[in-house]
Amino acid sequence: MSNILNKILETKKQEVDEGRKLKNITQLQKEIEGLPKCRGFYQAIKAKSESDSPAVIAEIKKASPSKGVISENFNPKTAAMSYEKAGASCLSVLTDEEYFQGHNDYLMQVKESVKIPVLRKDFIIDEWHVYQSRALGADCILLIVAALADPKLYELTVLAQELGMDVLMEVHDHDELQRALNTPAKLIGINNRNLKTFVTSLETSVDIAKEIPNDRIVISESGIHCSQDINMLKSNGINTFLIGEAFMRRSDPGAELTRMMS
Repeated sequence: MSNILNKILETKKQEVDEGRKLKNITQLQKEIEGLPKCRGFYQAIKAKSESDSPAVIAEIKKASPSKGVISENFNPKTAAMSYEKAGASCLSVLTDEEYFQGHNDYLMQVKESVKIPVLRKDFIIDEWHVYQSRALGADCILLIVAALADPKLYELTVLAQELGMDVLMEVHDHDELQRALNTPAKLIGINNRNLKTFVTSLETSVDIAKEIPNDRIVISESGIHCSQDINMLKSNGINTFLIGEAFMRRSDPGAELTRMMS
């Protein structure tokens, strides 16, 4: 596990401790009771795959630890509406503040702006986080296998599903994939970025996808920058893509989505 991930997880522990003091799980449960049902994140992607169409999870992302600020004129609502108009199946919203300059408010703003499902992209480590995600309006949460022990991975997946959310389980290698397959998560995201070197290679997705059974949906993440990348992954049986940086560097991210997928 990389030093940056360890550092982020330490920050997350502090955030959870502080968050529990401000709003405990019982209070979050009360907030959740009044919310409408989640939009089907998995179902939106599955519908695309059943019609043999590629599915894009378009990411709303201001910055990253490795690249710094990605979107100079960042506006989560505008980006969300642009993506939806361009045919994105789902959206992903970064909510981590310290490392990705995200915010929980961005998730809520995006959810109000569009009708498609929304993923909360963060480093979720605790049941409090899962309840908070549902209260914020997330339809799906990201769980990173490298960040969690097996019992916690399973526990948080089941809890999210009980609350009506889907789970995108992120893996980086074959060992993590086997751990992910021991959970009921139906969405397996393969992150093409090596956690130790931060180098990206689409071959990571091609290689790991071969071991994923047909009852799960494979999602390639990171390092997808052009239509040639999409075509290479599609030719290897991968039809769902999580893309952020390539879109967010443009003034109209949805237009770039359209161009890349055409």
